[in-house]
Amino acid sequence: MSETKDTAPSEPVKPKIKHDWYQTEAQVVITILIKNAPKDKVKVHYSDKSLSVSSSIPDSDNEYSLEIELAHEIVPSMCTHLVTPSKIEVKLRKKEGLRWTVLEGEGSEEKIKTIPQAIVDASGPQQPPKIYKKDWDKIEKDIKKMEEEEKPEGEAALNALFQKIYGEGSDEVRRAMNKSFVESGGTVLSTNWKQVAKDKVEVKPPDGLEFKKWD
Repeated sequence: MSETKDTAPSEPVKPKIKHDWYQTEAQVVITILIKNAPKDKVKVHYSDKSLSVSSSIPDSDNEYSLEIELAHEIVPSMCTHLVTPSKIEVKLRKKEGLRWTVLEGEGSEEKIKTIPQAIVDASGPQQPPKIYKKDWDKIEKDIKKMEEEEKPEGEAALNALFQKIYGEGSDEVRRAMNKSFVESGGTVLSTNWKQVAKDKVEVKPPDGLEFKKWD
């Protein structure tokens, strides 16, 4: 009979957890791809130039740990982290306006183009931005002024003149204009009430035209 040898149980394979990073002018953002990490089990510790992240891994007895010696200094009190169903996101606030070429180790210092401090100091205290409010009364006056300055031409100018006379005229002027216009079929427009009040205003078509009344 052949003897069977007991084989030792193999150790569970630790899941590979990826992390990546990107940066803005003020922050370095590290993304750790752990899904459904329990928030109460995620521990993040910041120091001036290091980061430590630990978390339990769902459906596993393993523990995730990330220890990084950062390439540049950060401001620990202004760093934050966020746990979502798909990842752990850590936001590191840069201490200086540097563009990081690497996340960890000794990074080269590549300055982000900013206004030199000497120029800022020389310009004196920064003034708050001016808030401009629209003066609607002034805008309305300007529009009215523009309308008054516009000079109509031809028939539009004539109509504007009649409207001005009618608007600024006395009651007698308005009555004269209404009576003469209606009775003459629109061929006469008089402002003399004493003249038009006596008799019916006759139709006076322009030269070369004949007035016809439609039944």
